[in-house]
Amino acid sequence: MKKILTLVLVSALGGIFTLGTYKLFLEEEKQVVLTTTDKNPTFLPTSNVSTLFNTTETPDFTIAAENTVNAVVHVKNVTISSGQMTFQDLFLGRSPQRAQMGTGSGVIINADGYIITNNHVINNSDELSVTLNNNKTYKAEIVGSDPKTDIALLKINADEDLPYVTFANSDNAKIGEWVLAVGNPFNLTSTVTAGIISAKSRNLDPTGKYTQSFIQTDAAVNPGNSGGALVNTNGELIGINTAISSQTGSYIGYSFAVPSNIARRVIEDIMEYGNVQNGILGISGVSLSSSVTDELGVNDTEGIYVGEVIEDSGAEKAGIEKGDIIKEIDNIKISKFADLTGHISAKRAGDIVNLTLLKNGKLKTVPVTLTRNETYSLPLVGRIKNAKKEDLKKLNASNGVKIIELDNEYESYWTKNNVKEGSIITAINDTKINSVDDAQEAIKNRSPYEPLRIELINSNGEKERYNFR
Repeated sequence: MKKILTLVLVSALGGIFTLGTYKLFLEEEKQVVLTTTDKNPTFLPTSNVSTLFNTTETPDFTIAAENTVNAVVHVKNVTISSGQMTFQDLFLGRSPQRAQMGTGSGVIINADGYIITNNHVINNSDELSVTLNNNKTYKAEIVGSDPKTDIALLKINADEDLPYVTFANSDNAKIGEWVLAVGNPFNLTSTVTAGIISAKSRNLDPTGKYTQSFIQTDAAVNPGNSGGALVNTNGELIGINTAISSQTGSYIGYSFAVPSNIARRVIEDIMEYGNVQNGILGISGVSLSSSVTDELGVNDTEGIYVGEVIEDSGAEKAGIEKGDIIKEIDNIKISKFADLTGHISAKRAGDIVNLTLLKNGKLKTVPVTLTRNETYSLPLVGRIKNAKKEDLKKLNASNGVKIIELDNEYESYWTKNNVKEGSIITAINDTKINSVDDAQEAIKNRSPYEPLRIELINSNGEKERYNFR
């Protein structure tokens, strides 16, 4: 028994000795660290993804800015208007005049000095001047303008080749893409701001009279930026800055630009034809939505519902009918009217577009040749179009334009006098009318104080004359 106890004791002592030796000589010393609470702690993201802090992904705008600032100019518009007449002016028979100056921006589009800007920048100008980024100033002349798209083309005669911006395809611009706005806000020299494309095909006209198709961006644009460049990160032109959405008159969040495809088509028409060769599809309709589909009794919620097809238009000739739903144009999805008109605005009469339609429940693609707009909304009367020979012969008229839709406000007045759709207008303010262009010109040249005189042949074949004051 004593031998067993002795053996156990020796074994225990050996174990204690071995453990003590390990702790003393072999085990690494561990330090105890006390933590304290920092009153201003630094918070770091919990993600350990290295690309979060990768500065190489930051967009570089320097090249785009360098390629653009020297091609963006300052436009000054001097307008001479009548000043307030004093008693002395009245006594001497003088008509006082005063000069008013407006400013904006413009974009040089070729080395010969052609400059694109907004129509509202140069409208009613008596004297135009352009200042380059190198402070050289030149007189500018208006080559042409288009109030509908708010685009104008200027020309200066410089003594050297000028830097210019090249056009990009604005259809390829994407929502979320970085862009630069370059212009002269608040009479400053070339200023660059950055943002992203917030939306495309944006319509700002609340009346629905004009269907616009702007590029919307959050790049800061202020008064004076109008007519300046909206460019991509390569410095290529994707739009002409035109408007801001503001309650104060200054930038608060969004600005709008005419897409470069539309602007380019307008200036090419001006340079080649002297005017804008607008092409139309020849339909009217409504963008589909949940509320509209219930009213129309259709199941689709995307596309354009065709409500009317204009006589002799490309749409009619292509077989498009009331009730068809336009889903795509040239493989571009259509969800609102501005998508459709934005694409067509970059085309001209004679161009062909491919429409994908939902007709009788089946998808069908048809080519449509765009035609010239041969209709016009005549004040107090309604919509008119060029008359065919059979239209004139029917009412024994030798000339004139045909009424195709009466103005809702005056429809009862006209129908009471037997003036209905199909009646022929032969003269406006004693000017013989042979076409819609003649009617537009007669209205354009009419003094605002002059009464509107209309001669027509009514639905009964009777010649009548109307005076409106």
